Amino acid sequence: MATKKKGKRAKKAKRAKKARKVARRKPVARKKVTKKARRKVAKKARKKVAKKTRRKVPKKARKKVAKKVAKKGRKKVAKKARTKKKVTRVARAPVSRVPVAPIARPAAPPVAPGEERVGVVTHYYTHLAVAVVDLDPGVALREGELIHIRGHTTDFTQRVESMEIDHVHVHEARVGQSFGLKVREHAREHDIVYRVKSF
Repeated sequence: MATKKKGKRAKKAKRAKKARKVARRKPVARKKVTKKARRKVAKKARKKVAKKTRRKVPKKARKKVAKKVAKKGRKKVAKKARTKKKVTRVARAPVSRVPVAPIARPAAPPVAPGEERVGVVTHYYTHLAVAVVDLDPGVALREGELIHIRGHTTDFTQRVESMEIDHVHVHEARVGQSFGLKVREHAREHDIVYRVKSF
C-alpha cells in the first residue's frame, strides 16, 4: 500500500513539474481587442488632444469673420443681379373694367295669404323623423295648430302633434325657444315654418 501511494505522489509531482515547464514556455494568453474597442480608445484620445489644443476665439474676431462672410454673400447676389437678362415687358392694351352687378341671392319665399312665419328648421333627425325648429322672436306655437313647412324642396302641411324641449313633452313653445317637432315628411335645414291661420 505504501509503495502504491509513493508511486502516485511521484506521478503527481512529475505532472506538476511538466506543467510548470510548459507554463514557462507558453506566453500568457492575451485578451483579443476588437477593432471597435481600439477605435473607441483612439477617438477618446483625439478628443482629449483637441480639447487641450483648442484656442478660444475672441468675440471681436468672430464678428469680423461673420462680417466678411456677409460681404462676400452680398457681392455674389449683386453679381448675379447684374448678369441676369433684362426682360422687356410688352405693353398690354388697357382692359376695360365694366362694373359687375352683385349676384342676386334668392329671396325668401313669399308668405302665402292666411299664413304667418313662425320659425326656421335648424336640424332634422332622419331616424326619429323629428325637426328642430327655432322660433322667431315674438312668436309662440301650441299643440293642435296647423303649420306649413316650406323650403327649397320641401312643401307640406300638418298639425302640431308632438313637441319636446330637452326631451320633455310640452304643449306650447314660447318666444325664442327651440323645440323638437315630430313631422310627417322629410324636412331640411333652413326650411321655414308657417302657421296657417285660415285653411
